[in-house]
Amino acid sequence: MSRERWMALFFALGSTCFLIGPFPGYVQLVGDSADAITFFIGSILFTAGGGLQSWLAWSERHSLGGGGAAWWAAIIQSAGTLFFNLTTYQAMHTALTSPEYNKLVWRPDWRGSICFLVSGAIAYRASPRHGWLPVRGGAGWWQPAVNLLGCIFFGISAVAGYVVPSTGSMLDQAAANWNTSLGAACFLACALDTLHTDRVSKMPLGRRLSELEHRLEPDVR
Repeated sequence: MSRERWMALFFALGSTCFLIGPFPGYVQLVGDSADAITFFIGSILFTAGGGLQSWLAWSERHSLGGGGAAWWAAIIQSAGTLFFNLTTYQAMHTALTSPEYNKLVWRPDWRGSICFLVSGAIAYRASPRHGWLPVRGGAGWWQPAVNLLGCIFFGISAVAGYVVPSTGSMLDQAAANWNTSLGAACFLACALDTLHTDRVSKMPLGRRLSELEHRLEPDVR
């Protein structure tokens, strides 16, 4: 399996954890502690995927245009996953040690969410566009837009999540949980598409090299 597919697999598994973690039914099924562990595992998988993405973009870090943007998008996103590691670990520790556990379970870290938003914006800006709209055509043309949408959902969740402790509003709690799941669904869609096509639309040069490898493989054989 290619490095791109390994990266996508880590992101897909991590996204699945963040997709199911906020659902009340899942919490009731597995309990608070297991739910918090689910988020922590998801954050570790995100970090693994971000590390691979940064490695894949390393050779493009000094190039102009899409290649350089891919490097910055990858490294900033990876930094965001480290913030998520910290907050999910804290939430897991609280769940395992405290008898009174916040029903929110976990809220996207505001620092991690900012990193994700910046990363998503860089990747979208570097992608082919007609004005603000993405250029249709080609495998994964929609990925940068959907990835950015997922980052926006995580940002909304972070804002809503920080309102919950001060107000106790069930509406804010639901907004935080649902936006976390929606953001994770966007990331999952991008990861599954990369798993299927073996192409990373946020990394233009890497994508072209992957296509060249596929074309040359029959000749090498």
